[in-house]
Amino acid sequence: MVERVVPEAGRKRRRPTKAGVVLSEGMIIDTALRMIEEHGSEGLSARRLGRALGADPSAVYRYFHSMDDLLLAMADELITRVTREWHSTGDWRADLHRWGLSAHAEYMKYPQAAQITAARITGSTAELAGVELILAALRGAGFPDHLAVLGYRLFITQMLSYAARDGAGKLVANRRADIDRWKNTYAHASAETYPNIAAVAELLEQHDGSSTYPLALRLLLGTIQAMLEEKHSSTRPSDI
Repeated sequence: MVERVVPEAGRKRRRPTKAGVVLSEGMIIDTALRMIEEHGSEGLSARRLGRALGADPSAVYRYFHSMDDLLLAMADELITRVTREWHSTGDWRADLHRWGLSAHAEYMKYPQAAQITAARITGSTAELAGVELILAALRGAGFPDHLAVLGYRLFITQMLSYAARDGAGKLVANRRADIDRWKNTYAHASAETYPNIAAVAELLEQHDGSSTYPLALRLLLGTIQAMLEEKHSSTRPSDI
């Protein structure tokens, strides 16, 4: 669980840095997110972060036990940005569809952070709140507990997997060249050697690098709904 070094109330009384800035947890996290996108995970260090904040590097450790603790806080921040204004409409499928697209979009703003944090478990109140909302949507729709948990795991795993994968794609320096290579290679595939590729080559050429997550999300939610309908059908008394 992400544990802060000094309670927020205590940190607010800190003196300004030599640059005249009063540090806060949020300021450090925002700066770290920006830096990790500019320099990559290997470029994020207490020294660089301190320099960007106009503070001594040791100041970072007044807020976080370690740089890994800061990474977990960054993961929490991305979750919080999705859940901050989220509210249930009572339509679980529409709600989770909106949640998934919002979360994916937020991660795509920080593709470096997406790759690093997608597989992490923070155990924080932000993460717990997110899990609670998703489970509430599923259980409130009538999913039995074991299907609600399975649905949650499928939903969140898909979103995070796409976030990491699509985030990696955005970071490829020659992304345009890769897409063009895809088009050129498959457009000229030998019909004798690759008959199926040749048969659909024109469709394969339409690949533009866009994410298939929106479609995959709709398909997954449809599958989850089918599981509930199958459960209801199997428990329904037979007509006599």
